[in-house]
Amino acid sequence: MRRTLLPAGLALVLAVGACASSTPAPAPAPEPTAAPTASGPLTASRQDAGQVERTLASLRRVDELPLYEMTYDGAYDPTVGTDAGPARPFGCSLFAAAGDPGRPLFARNFDWDANPALVLRTDPPDAYASISVVDMSYLDVDADPAGDRRLLNAPLLPFDGMNERGLAVGLAADDGARADLDPGRATVGSVRILRLVLDRAATVDEAVAVFQRYNVDFQGGPPLHYLIADAGGASAVVEFVDGRLRVERGSGGWRALTNVPVVGVAEQRRREDRRYRTIAEALDRSGGVADAAAALKILADVRQAHTRWSVTYDLRGGEVRLTTAAGGAHSYRLPMT
Repeated sequence: MRRTLLPAGLALVLAVGACASSTPAPAPAPEPTAAPTASGPLTASRQDAGQVERTLASLRRVDELPLYEMTYDGAYDPTVGTDAGPARPFGCSLFAAAGDPGRPLFARNFDWDANPALVLRTDPPDAYASISVVDMSYLDVDADPAGDRRLLNAPLLPFDGMNERGLAVGLAADDGARADLDPGRATVGSVRILRLVLDRAATVDEAVAVFQRYNVDFQGGPPLHYLIADAGGASAVVEFVDGRLRVERGSGGWRALTNVPVVGVAEQRRREDRRYRTIAEALDRSGGVADAAAALKILADVRQAHTRWSVTYDLRGGEVRLTTAAGGAHSYRLPMT
């Protein structure tokens, strides 16, 4: 997000789970500098008129959540700022299952208010292609979003997603987290960092390096922690402890994240959280192996009254399976490189 710290009235508030390839790493996007005001023009799009028209024309409603799908045609600036409404605490459940090295999988429940959601495809010329899921309320679109140019900011708000290299990332609230700001680093919003990871990282190590290049700003929203996994079976939890970024890496087996800290916390203490314990016990029994059907069953076991979507990402095959609170079931495939 192109910004420094904003006055309180303008702060970005965003509420808030690799195959070898000859594909070159995308060139880095411009560093964030300053943000537009809430009344400023939409500036994320780097599209020509035809690309804008094709992007907006691709929007379609696919179930009664309501859930929409859209394909973004062309380029965007992943560092430009947007403004959103105030956040409230919420929960989420995520896990990475890599017990079968040939079938690593990333899964998550997104638990939040009853807002429309958007499955978004992006393939910018200077970054990795990805599929992500967006809570549309943070785009401030109308009840009927058809033709709404605010949809062009959708790439900036992935709440979870996977890119063409099999790198997946998702977020969850962590009430005790605090991220101090280093004046030597650019500052990005706590959801925007997911877009930078999806655009630039092919592995967990590269994703962690993206986090390490930026301050992550929790101002105005719930503090967060993050789960990352890749097609090579690596995984990591990124948390902020006593103001500093901390990382717990792993490979193979499984890794879970709910709304309790895990970095530096004993496993027995982690399992005092019911959702974490349910996930952990299921993956212990399977040896960390879960296909999409098994993962969705685990997610169903930890769903809450306010779970909006459940999604699985096949980190090698590229299949995405998503179910919604409205009962819809949807499948997508991202070509992998």
